[in-house]
Amino acid sequence: MAKKNLSEMSFLDHLEELRWLLVRSTIAIIIMACLTYFISDYLFDTIIFGPTRATFFTYRFFCDLSHYVGFADSICITELPFIIQNTEMEGQVNMFVWMCILAGFILSFPYILWEIWKFISPALYEKERKNAKLFIFVSSLLFFLGVLFGYFVVIPMSVNFVATFTVSDIVKNQFTLDSYIGMVKTSVLASGLFFELPIIIYFLTKLGLVSPTFLRTYRKYAIIIVLIVAAIVTPPDVVSQTIVAIPMLVIFEISVIISSIVYKRKQKNEQLSN
Repeated sequence: MAKKNLSEMSFLDHLEELRWLLVRSTIAIIIMACLTYFISDYLFDTIIFGPTRATFFTYRFFCDLSHYVGFADSICITELPFIIQNTEMEGQVNMFVWMCILAGFILSFPYILWEIWKFISPALYEKERKNAKLFIFVSSLLFFLGVLFGYFVVIPMSVNFVATFTVSDIVKNQFTLDSYIGMVKTSVLASGLFFELPIIIYFLTKLGLVSPTFLRTYRKYAIIIVLIVAAIVTPPDVVSQTIVAIPMLVIFEISVIISSIVYKRKQKNEQLSN
């Protein structure tokens, strides 16, 4: 079936639809942010500041792993020698608001995807529009997996590295609340969005902006970038860097496979239409 005629809507009509998309998405984020207010104690004490404690799940997992592979206590963490302090008058208030908004964005992400799908669906084929539920489910799953990866892997690795790195015993680590929260926000959101790479590649391939050949050609650069990122956010040991790098490389390879499948289908449809 042919695509819907996009000329039915003017440029201003599209802008109006986009405006309402943003309005509805913002309302959803605010509602979920308000709901997280009622669990704010758990949100901050257990979740946000969890990676600052040596008893955090990831640190215990690495310690058990080091025993299993015969490294003894080489990557066991018994202490994180730093404190987090607030240095601004409204620092804690601002951080409270922004972390509730971040939590609201994460929780409302499936709804935001639904709004985005409704906005782009007129440009798709009828068969593709029927895949809305699959698109939202897969995209949400990838995003949440990325958020968990950022929280349980990237953040603990980063905290451990900056907490134990020192240029001299004279210098004591006292991190500001703003810098710590900023690292948490960046790690979680960046990881969540990075795991959306297969979905992004899917649409870019359909639009003809990316091809599997292009991705394979620049695969070596992608691998180098992933390894550099893994080396930056992890302690200087092979085990930690591998744990961070492997999921990122897997996501990239999945994107290449998806691009190849979409590209072949696109070529096949073009041949049939001709």
